[in-house]
Amino acid sequence: MTATANSSFAARAVAAGPQTLAPPSFNGMGWLVVINLAMMTVATLIGIMVIVKLVGDWVKHRRTDVWLSPASIYRVLGILFATGITIRCGAEMVSLWGWNPHDPVATGIYLTAKRMFDPIAVTCGISGLMVYILSEPGMIEQQRKIPFPVNMWLAWPMVKRMLRLGVLTFIAAIGVVSTR
Repeated sequence: MTATANSSFAARAVAAGPQTLAPPSFNGMGWLVVINLAMMTVATLIGIMVIVKLVGDWVKHRRTDVWLSPASIYRVLGILFATGITIRCGAEMVSLWGWNPHDPVATGIYLTAKRMFDPIAVTCGISGLMVYILSEPGMIEQQRKIPFPVNMWLAWPMVKRMLRLGVLTFIAAIGVVSTR
């Protein structure tokens, strides 16, 4: 499909630009395409995993964790940051996986959508920072009341799944970039 006069600026730029296997900003460096494709995909998938887990935990504990409890605030922070990362990296992931100079209209849609999602992702990140700043003094005070170590290894099985997902995605990215 060719870009027509009523196509987006992005579609026309893709149609008029070099017929590269990846966006021209990668300057022909396949290894950089692989890294970006893998990292954006992994970040999106891990972000989705974290959001699903935290929302599930929130629903599961909705009666015991009151709104301004440290657990609820911690979940809100995680959800906001994971949502921002997921939206931003997801939009980039779609534009990289969908890059096709032979279909400039679809590629233009991906590129434009990415820019439309950026403000939403940044809003999630800034909201997370504001919740952090607002809650930090009270959270520090609360955490100092009962000093005990945190067992960070309880979630190790989930982190291992994320790492496996990362390796598989990196392999898929190598395959996609090397066969384009």
